[in-house]
Amino acid sequence: MKCVLIFIGLCLALTAAAPGGEPADIVEQTVDVLPDGYKLSLETSDGTKRKEHATLKNAGTEDEAIAVQGSYSYVGDDGVTYSVSFTADENGYQPQGAHLPHV
Repeated sequence: MKCVLIFIGLCLALTAAAPGGEPADIVEQTVDVLPDGYKLSLETSDGTKRKEHATLKNAGTEDEAIAVQGSYSYVGDDGVTYSVSFTADENGYQPQGAHLPHV
């Protein structure tokens, strides 16, 4: 159930956040929701692309968590395509991209 809620939230965020305030349509979408994770691929009409997969770690314990790895790209208002790869797990959201500051 956690995976489904995360997926729905991600789809809403991608379609609502189109540059220029115009809504974007989903032109291609692949989803595989599993008992211990999910895989998704999404492309919208504004050029946004997202791929990710998640796995359930430490199932049935107090340390149960979803670990996500993926990437996304989008065309900024300046016409440049920005790409980000990320992990999100018990250590938080960890993005990496050429346009992001290195910490």
